[in-house]
Amino acid sequence: MTEYGVVTRNAEETEWPDFDVAFYEVKDVTGRSAEPIETAVNMVSCFGDNAAADSNPDLVPVDADGRSATRDLPYFDWAYICPTHEEYRRGLLEIVEDCATVNGDVRLDDVGFPREGFCRCDRCERQFAESGHDEWTEWRAEVITEFVAEAAERIPGHTYLTLYPDPYPGHLYDRAGLDLDALAAHVDEFVVPLYDTHYGTTYWLETIAKGFESRLAELDVAFSVELYAVNVEIDELNHAAEVAAEYGEDVFFGYDASQAVAALRRMKADAREGRSYGEGGGQEEGDGDDDPLDESA
Repeated sequence: MTEYGVVTRNAEETEWPDFDVAFYEVKDVTGRSAEPIETAVNMVSCFGDNAAADSNPDLVPVDADGRSATRDLPYFDWAYICPTHEEYRRGLLEIVEDCATVNGDVRLDDVGFPREGFCRCDRCERQFAESGHDEWTEWRAEVITEFVAEAAERIPGHTYLTLYPDPYPGHLYDRAGLDLDALAAHVDEFVVPLYDTHYGTTYWLETIAKGFESRLAELDVAFSVELYAVNVEIDELNHAAEVAAEYGEDVFFGYDASQAVAALRRMKADAREGRSYGEGGGQEEGDGDDDPLDESA
């Protein structure tokens, strides 16, 4: 049975009874930090950190042309930190330890290199040369897998790992150094954010979720879908949740707990009335057993 959860920066919302699980951002991509709490799965943005990048540009990954992985480039929404920076990694692992002490389940967010071409700093070039790997992509994947393994060793409960929403074979590996087959030995559940500000159509959501279902089928790791709840109409949000639940283990709502609660209560009420969601998120009378994907395009 699908469970529904929330992702939030507000500690009090993690205790709302409507949610089966809650994720609390202890460290986010802005660099804002908070104390971990016991009422939620504490969530750590690992290599996304605007504040650290602003205060110490030497932490930021660079490509072969010397461009930094910050918001100054058009395809980055936040600044990244190089995954080979030992002091920064040590600090991350300490945060993970602190979180795991308060609640045994922890979610690792923003794990990986920024994208293809990064990082070509002197430290990365040196470590690659000393690694014995012939392929740079293999070395990058080893760097990330080792970090996740070190973090997972400090997590006594459930280890969650957020994935960039691209299920196409090889893309996560080439982009971020995420070797799903290797990571599966250290992770209990992958979380895939499929964000939209409207969800007027959901065929794309179905396609991506199905892609991850197929990709992860041979791995003994669950995956769940995270939806964006801020300013999304309840009917459209519920329609997206219905589609996501067909593929993901669970469904999580991001960053608007009140809207998520309203959506869940509407969902329960409509289930009692035997309603289903039609094209564009509108409601239609039904027997409650219709396949939601028949109407999702």
